Amino acid sequence: MTRYCARAVEPTVLKELRSADDAGRETVPVTDEEGGAPLRCCLRRSRPGERIALVSYAPLRRWAAETGADPGAYDEQGPVFIHAGECPGPRGGGLPFTDSHRTLRRYSAEGRILGGRLVEAGFEAVLADAFDDPEVALVHVRAVEYGCFLYEVRRP
Repeated sequence: MTRYCARAVEPTVLKELRSADDAGRETVPVTDEEGGAPLRCCLRRSRPGERIALVSYAPLRRWAAETGADPGAYDEQGPVFIHAGECPGPRGGGLPFTDSHRTLRRYSAEGRILGGRLVEAGFEAVLADAFDDPEVALVHVRAVEYGCFLYEVRRP
């Protein structure tokens, strides 16, 4: 049984991103002809013909605004795919997009990075190791190939 759960981008944030992204750019929906884009709204890969958008997202900045933390120089934004319109969100729990090498970055409650780790397999064990450190408040899972934010994991 999975102890950890991936957190998709929150519906209220998605609503904002579907209008303008975290870089202030207007969102431009497209039809995904090929499919396969990792969607951060429902934590699955897109299907051919779906309407999606590539937007700039600042996950740590959004989290810091919610918690009062100050990520300082770690406040980065980057590209993420989302459905262009509302979607039902994730179905089921677990950890998606673990089919490739990933980087897991650990952050403190103050928004400071506490380290990172390249992971090929054994995500549950690496998350357990990360959360064994009482200073770790959350972990970001990122794609190695482009460095994109995939999802956040918080303490169980």
